[in-house]
Amino acid sequence: MLFTNKSFGYMLILFTLLVVLAGCGAHSDASAGLSTNSPKAISSTEVTATSSIPKAASSVASTATPSASISSPSTSTSTSTSTSTSTPSSTPTPINATEDNTALTTPTPALALAPILLITHSKSDYISFLDPDTGHFEKLIVGKAPFAIAEGPNHRAYVSTAEGIAVVDTQSRVRVALIPYQTALDMSQYGEYRPGGMGIAVSPDGKFVYVGVYVSGSSAKSQLEIVDTAKLAVTGSVPIGIRPFDVVTSLDGREVYTIDHDSYSVTAVDSSTHKARTLEAAPFGRGGFEKPHYAVVRADGQLLLPYQGRGLVVLDPVSGKYETKPLTGNTHQEGIALTPDGKQLLIVGNGAAGSATGKPILTVLDVNTYTEKIIPLTRMHQMVASSADSHYAYLTGGVTYANTGWNGMTVVDLLSGAVRELELPDYPLDVQLLSR
Repeated sequence: MLFTNKSFGYMLILFTLLVVLAGCGAHSDASAGLSTNSPKAISSTEVTATSSIPKAASSVASTATPSASISSPSTSTSTSTSTSTSTPSSTPTPINATEDNTALTTPTPALALAPILLITHSKSDYISFLDPDTGHFEKLIVGKAPFAIAEGPNHRAYVSTAEGIAVVDTQSRVRVALIPYQTALDMSQYGEYRPGGMGIAVSPDGKFVYVGVYVSGSSAKSQLEIVDTAKLAVTGSVPIGIRPFDVVTSLDGREVYTIDHDSYSVTAVDSSTHKARTLEAAPFGRGGFEKPHYAVVRADGQLLLPYQGRGLVVLDPVSGKYETKPLTGNTHQEGIALTPDGKQLLIVGNGAAGSATGKPILTVLDVNTYTEKIIPLTRMHQMVASSADSHYAYLTGGVTYANTGWNGMTVVDLLSGAVRELELPDYPLDVQLLSR
């Protein structure tokens, strides 16, 4: 018998058990801490996202200088590079990655949902994939003086340029083709009146692309060229009005509408027969700046076209008749976009021009009640897109008129009215939210 004092023995055994239990508890806490707080916490290393373009089919562009060589429709070429813009101090902090760069391959849910915008840079030869939260963007050469973008199914986007219709794989971020126009054009150039593709749209079934091709000359008719997306070739052409800033389709795809800026009209083209009708769209007469620029198709099939912050044309494409709803912005209006829920129309106002004497604004219009909310802006803009949740508007600064634009874009909080600017080179013109 080791202990003669039983009480002392019991106390010693109890003390030993307490020590053992305390040690187990500490080990358990440490294990739990490792499982919830990895030692590889987010570091201060900034992520420069790598392109997913296959190495064999890509090269890095060192400058934004237009490319001299353009591929044929059957040739797959791409040039891509990554750039981070210099953003104002009010912009969000750049995305950071863990030390082993797991954020590049296994993004968190927040990164996976980050919006990506497709932008045309009209004074160069490329589009960009832009993260508007960080200002980071990647370039992809598509063709000289890109104007507008239309996204189709199967991760395809189509870009109207001065040289042809660029076909882009938005997933691998490569240009897979450049389809030449059928229309004879002058030497490709830049600027407001450069010949070539302007407005562009994809049919609802994704089988066709429609692009308005401007032919230089004050009275020369433009052409609506029709591209078969399976053949990647132009299969038809229809004469339309002059300088087709925009092209949209009916909701059922049976008609295509070109917004003919210098003709003060809309051309409706039957997508099967290619027969065309001219629809008047001149609520303030023909002359000066009272011209149509861009349009959207409302859920009821009506076309909506704003003019000068004075009136919104609601055009019935079946009858060709329209009514003009009053607007109060008093500003030269250009780009427009519907929010994804279809309830609000975003209208870019550029300030004084012609009968408009006001300042740059963004009009947020209820498409059913025509109630306006006006958000003041400090700069001019050309086109606009909405975020997927209808919370933000993205406006481009590359205004074509008389070289009055700037190298950047503005992000507008549609709820608070707060604005912030991003620096982007080479006159960003069109903007589209990339679908996932």
